Amino acid sequence: MLEYHVRAHRLDSHGSLVSAKEASLIADTDLAGRPDALNPVELLLGALSACLIKGAERVLPMLDFKLRDIEVRLHALRQDSPPKLLSIDYVITVDTDEADHRIELLHTNIRRYGTISNTLALAVPIDGRIVRK
Repeated sequence: MLEYHVRAHRLDSHGSLVSAKEASLIADTDLAGRPDALNPVELLLGALSACLIKGAERVLPMLDFKLRDIEVRLHALRQDSPPKLLSIDYVITVDTDEADHRIELLHTNIRRYGTISNTLALAVPIDGRIVRK
């Protein structure tokens, strides 16, 4: 069983410092928002996008899949009252010479082994596709 430890500390009314291991980032916790930091929803979507890419990295060697580049774009829809995400959509773009059926196999495996994507999918519909660059 793996364990994770993250700490967040309020710096001031405009932001907070989030730390894990030897890494840290400023989070937008300002009620008015700030353009130079990710807000909590953007952090969550960033975690999902990183999860999808890490999932690809995990299965590329197993599938002997040759990849030059991968990009994930996400879109989420949020309602105000009560505040929650209603849906998350994504597009994974891969730069590869692999056949279309192999690209779909990669997508299947990315979805199957994603800790964040599997967890979030229990709370909000996640719909995505993979396309060739």
